[in-house]
Amino acid sequence: MTFLRHVVMLSRSPKFGRYLEARWANCAFGTIQASIALLVLLSLVHPWRAFAANPDLETVLTASRQRIEKLDYRSTGRLTRVEGNGKRTSYTFVGKARWFPDGLRVLCEISGPGSEKTSLLLHMSVSGHVTIEAVLPGKKAASVLPFERWNDPLVGTDFSFEDMVESQFFWKNQELLAPEKYGARDCFVLKSKSDSQDRTYYDSVTSWLDHGILFPVHVVKTLRGTGQQKEFIYYGLRQVGGVWSATQVEAKLQGKPGSSILVIEGGSGKANLGSKDFDISQFSAQGEMK
Repeated sequence: MTFLRHVVMLSRSPKFGRYLEARWANCAFGTIQASIALLVLLSLVHPWRAFAANPDLETVLTASRQRIEKLDYRSTGRLTRVEGNGKRTSYTFVGKARWFPDGLRVLCEISGPGSEKTSLLLHMSVSGHVTIEAVLPGKKAASVLPFERWNDPLVGTDFSFEDMVESQFFWKNQELLAPEKYGARDCFVLKSKSDSQDRTYYDSVTSWLDHGILFPVHVVKTLRGTGQQKEFIYYGLRQVGGVWSATQVEAKLQGKPGSSILVIEGGSGKANLGSKDFDISQFSAQGEMK
């Protein structure tokens, strides 16, 4: 009881009261300092939690992903390699694509000038993970295309196997650069960077997207390791069934003369495709697109 009476008496003492106030002030100041330090640490580890998202970045990414998620088309055309001296080698191109609940499927066949054909089935999941199956010239059955071959020239053109799908819009690392003009178009400039989890030969992909329609008009892909760049230019932009597309895409590889052009000559923007339409084994056996 003596000890308790001593504490009560101290608490009533003006000098001890000032001592307690100082202790509480120091405690509160220390708590504020700790809270500020914690916020700074969180902003370094998770900057998206400390700052509001860039609304333009959200707009560009949402529009780009929704455009791909609305795909349901058949197309026919030609793929042409133009040499530096003007010589042209053309191939027939037939393709179809549709977004399903588990992601995008793209099936295409490239044939000519000989009788041999190359058939591809690309699947991109909702998280941007890509797998490729192929029936290559001289083969009768489809097999998984090894990642080591994804950057190979597709039938000798400047397009690679992996260029047949736009996975970069689904990568985690996205940055909106300062807006620029490309020709007469005002553009958002989106830089998509891959990480170790992304199966791709590209370190980054920079896309110039028209400010009004949010469709790419110019894309530059930078290869991992070498830093070599590949340029894509989109021509003849049009809207079919509410979805924008290009009638021509030209690919140019830095340091290599000439270019390659994919021209879409016909098709349907609302094909109502089903999963059975993407059976590459039946497709390769029939030798034609239905």
